[in-house]
Amino acid sequence: MGLWDKLMGEFVDVIEWTDDSSDTMVYRFERHGNEIKYGAKLTVRESQVAIFVNEGEVADVLSPGLYVLETQNLPLLSTLQHWDHGFQSPFKAEVYFFNTKQFTNLKWGTSNPVIVRDSEFGAVRLRAFGTYAIRIDDARKFMQEIMGTDGNFTVDQISNQLRSMIVTRFSSVVAGANIPVLDLAANYEQLGQFVTQRIAPEFAAYGIKLTSIMLENISLPTEVEDALDKRTSMGVIGNLDKYLQFQTAEGIGNGTSNSALDMGMGFAVANKMAEVLNKPAAAVPPPIPDSSWHVAVGQEASGPFGLPQLQHMVQSGQLTATTLVWQTGMASWQAAGEMAALQGLFSKQTPPPIPPAVPSQSAE
Repeated sequence: MGLWDKLMGEFVDVIEWTDDSSDTMVYRFERHGNEIKYGAKLTVRESQVAIFVNEGEVADVLSPGLYVLETQNLPLLSTLQHWDHGFQSPFKAEVYFFNTKQFTNLKWGTSNPVIVRDSEFGAVRLRAFGTYAIRIDDARKFMQEIMGTDGNFTVDQISNQLRSMIVTRFSSVVAGANIPVLDLAANYEQLGQFVTQRIAPEFAAYGIKLTSIMLENISLPTEVEDALDKRTSMGVIGNLDKYLQFQTAEGIGNGTSNSALDMGMGFAVANKMAEVLNKPAAAVPPPIPDSSWHVAVGQEASGPFGLPQLQHMVQSGQLTATTLVWQTGMASWQAAGEMAALQGLFSKQTPPPIPPAVPSQSAE
């Protein structure tokens, strides 16, 4: 810093910081020799916290507001009043501005697969990635544990460490959650919240608040994804007959090779043959039992009677061709003479004439 810059610094009595970057977490206000004049005005804006360091020791943590540095316990002496020291004040002070806004869209991901035990697929290797967001929650602790005396600390200087913490805890959480692989996609939000709760205390030890962890994707190995794709394809195909018909029609329309068409037709023929072989034989109706006829006597039903009994009733005149009869399976009563099974009871069999006797021939 030149002499002119030094002199101009003595007349500037406003200490402030406006951030024109998107990744600066801590900024140290620069003054020649860290000399700050008595009565200077310190402006701390919203989303900022300032730490006043006196001779290497934290003197105060200042929240948003306007401060006039006039207290006697702070080294606020102008070097213009100390020519004998050659512009070197015996009182040194530093002001650090901490950016307390959220730093979002920070990336994390598993560099190596996480092995979990799935009830359906057994041991499965998973990869995951997403984003997370943080903010400075305790400026004094952040200075002591992370920043030190760095005058321009950016989020990139700590992101690798934070990313490793997230991946380590995520691996243990997923491995112990016992969530089926096929259900992981439906639990991204719950997993993110659970991992956030598990890791938040470790971030707090650095003076950082972990505000959120977002899961964007959990991927499976290629061979497992291929197996899932095949299972999904079979579910989409549904009716194999219709699918084969569709494939055959597509092959004819698109002019595919005969081998593909023949294969499709072969599958169709084999499927139809299987249907024929597996088709149950037509059921043979059971024979009508003999004693299954009911006879109408006046306005009352009697029976059931078997054929021998009906024969006796015909001989005794109790059953004629006009008598109404019924059996199981008939819609209504019908005349006995109209029933094919009973017509033999009413037919009169007349024996044929006896042939004449043949005369015997006497011997001559």
